[in-house]
Amino acid sequence: MNKDTKYILWFDEVGIGDVPLVGGKNASLGEMYRALSKKKVAVPNGFAVTAYAYMYFLEEEHLMEELKRVLGKVNIKSVESLRKVGHEARQLILRADLPPPLRMAITDAYRKLCKRYGSNTDVAVRSSATAEDLPDASFAGQQETYLNIRGEHALMDACKKCFASLFTDRAIHYRIDKGFDHFKVALSIGVQKMVRSDVGASGVMFSIDTESGFKDAVLVNAIYGLGENIVQGAVNPDEYYVFKPTLKKGFNSIVSKTIGSKNLQMVYATGGSKNTTKNVSVSPEDRNRFVLSDKEVLQLAKWACVIEEHYKKPMDMEWAKDGKTGKLFIVQARPETVQSQKDVNVLEDYVLSKKGKLLTTGRSVGSKIGTGKANIIKNVEDIRKFKPGEVLVTEMTDPDWEPIMKIASAIVTNKGGRTCHAAIVSRELGVPCIVGTNNATHVVKSGKGITVSCAEGEVGYVYDGIIPFKVVKHNLKNFKRPRTKVMMNVGNPEQAFEFSFIPNDGVGLAREEFIINEYIKIHPKALIHYSMIKDPKIKGEIDKLTAGYGDKRQFFIDKLAYGVGMIAAAFYPKDVIVRMSDFKSNEYANLIGGHMFEPMEHNPMIGWRGASRYYSEDYKGAFALECIAMKKVREEMGLTNVKLMIPFCRTIDEGKKVLKEMEKNGLKRGKNKLQVYVMCEIPSNVILADEFSKIFDGFSIGTNDLTQLALGLDRDSELVSHVYDERNMAVKTLVASVIAKAKANKRKIGLCGEAGSIPEFAEFLAECGIDSISVVPDAAILTTLTVYNAEQRLKKKK
Repeated sequence: MNKDTKYILWFDEVGIGDVPLVGGKNASLGEMYRALSKKKVAVPNGFAVTAYAYMYFLEEEHLMEELKRVLGKVNIKSVESLRKVGHEARQLILRADLPPPLRMAITDAYRKLCKRYGSNTDVAVRSSATAEDLPDASFAGQQETYLNIRGEHALMDACKKCFASLFTDRAIHYRIDKGFDHFKVALSIGVQKMVRSDVGASGVMFSIDTESGFKDAVLVNAIYGLGENIVQGAVNPDEYYVFKPTLKKGFNSIVSKTIGSKNLQMVYATGGSKNTTKNVSVSPEDRNRFVLSDKEVLQLAKWACVIEEHYKKPMDMEWAKDGKTGKLFIVQARPETVQSQKDVNVLEDYVLSKKGKLLTTGRSVGSKIGTGKANIIKNVEDIRKFKPGEVLVTEMTDPDWEPIMKIASAIVTNKGGRTCHAAIVSRELGVPCIVGTNNATHVVKSGKGITVSCAEGEVGYVYDGIIPFKVVKHNLKNFKRPRTKVMMNVGNPEQAFEFSFIPNDGVGLAREEFIINEYIKIHPKALIHYSMIKDPKIKGEIDKLTAGYGDKRQFFIDKLAYGVGMIAAAFYPKDVIVRMSDFKSNEYANLIGGHMFEPMEHNPMIGWRGASRYYSEDYKGAFALECIAMKKVREEMGLTNVKLMIPFCRTIDEGKKVLKEMEKNGLKRGKNKLQVYVMCEIPSNVILADEFSKIFDGFSIGTNDLTQLALGLDRDSELVSHVYDERNMAVKTLVASVIAKAKANKRKIGLCGEAGSIPEFAEFLAECGIDSISVVPDAAILTTLTVYNAEQRLKKKK
């Protein structure tokens, strides 16, 4: 029998070229089952009820003309019209009988599956539209999926429901909106052996970062139980990022792990319930535990790379872990349809004019800003009350909400992660969206103006009131680069992937302080001496933050390593210069438990900070944690583009002592190409630059402290702020001197102070022949143009 006229095709009979026969989803499953099983990608077996079978059903039961009549009445601008027409169309299909030849073909195929997996075997029944998952049109989630289907009668019922789901309200709306003819899109059904993820885990995985379009990362989301909860956004999942280039070299390249709340688990329903699945609560212990081991995350990421390489495009995949056997499986794969279509030559920046009163935060989707009146809608029945340009605030969305999502200025949900329905559709529509706030419907007031900002990194912010913002566009196609390297100061790991698209030569200053303040929040010595802490409030705060960690020190190491790892991965293989912690004692004291371990200093700006801490008996144990974290980044993750930098090193003797402490903790200068720089921010660094060159590999000029100490003022004092100026001749003389000395000693020298973004000072640095200038990302493009023009003027002078 010709493949084109078969009712049933098994996965090993179809490939990616068979989309017209079995739809995108089934064609992809067949392609993977046939081509990737030999590469150890595990895909559960199954079969497709073909698009030919669907058309045969419509013709045999005389449904085509009736459906055309019903669909001809729809007005997609009216929610009521859409609902009425959709219901009528679905009922036509549900009331019809499957023709006996088709019923027999499905029954025979199911019986063959039962022979392999056991009688009455459980299957997933999924729709697969023939126009589904094209690179520029995502039909994902438009039709229905039915899980834990057992027995021939239940399978027939599920198949009819799948056919009917081609005419859900959202599917009708989507096809009309995208210009697809209702009858040029047919439906195939995938019947696949269930993976027992109900007692295991499941999730979604992308071979590209879904927010920034960064192509060298795999994003893995994970929850307990069946995967519908993650797609529907009912659960906030765990999130992992894996860096592909070092993964392929055999490293443990997980560069980020974030634990999700995971409060619900979808499991099989038992006891004759009408529903085949149900949700149960997850225990607090399991919520505070990562769903996957590092080994499992790496295995999934390797499969993502294999699948992407096979299809030659970024992919969106669903995976499942069988709780009975512990084995992992890929259960779906389709092209990623948003970031892969992005024009990388156009850089768009959304910038708020100011910050407002913060109402709530969540996970940002995209990088835009939206404003409008908040409209809190808790039930899909009320979507007709929504007006164009309003901000949709709700618990979570599903495909039935799509008619109003496309007219919203922004979307905010209580639940969901960055791969839930609200996130996927918002990304496709280009609408700013914040998911997983937990409390938006309680803290936002309906009818009041709000601002939804996704332009500040992975955390999305909802502000009270309408705050003005601007959009700055840069065309990077013919962007000219100067000889002098223009690097960036990056402290927030969540913005690193986005920043990597700005023309740059790497990171000249990656501050640890932001990571310690925002992700760790606890004084390192409070973690080392946890057993000594008697204050129940402090102990409670530490316990909450370090949930799941038996060894509190490991919490500090992991969080710091993941933060630095994200930045290093974003700019790999370009240099990323990480400055070891440079808090002052008053700043350390503000960390949880910090007041127990910090002295009271009258002038902490020039007190116990930087290098002097690292070798001190009172602090070197804490410094060791930083060293172990950096060793993890370089040796476990394989990110050897990380160079380390020592701040506020007053003397040569201090420098030697610090290098000795680093070596004790596995960071030996020169080993595994490790370079160690020193900040040049004290006049002694300039005066003794020849001697510092003998023990360090390079310098980075910190103009903030150098200006302060050269001019003898406190930069935090408003009383003398008018004297503070890095363009003062004394400061410029020191800068010119150290650049000359570094070059004479064949040492790299850059600048990472704020002065680098001042056009006049940037020109001065270029004239001095500095190797690099590192500025905040917002100033990178302007500084690049300034330096390039300065270099052209210098050429003409010569």
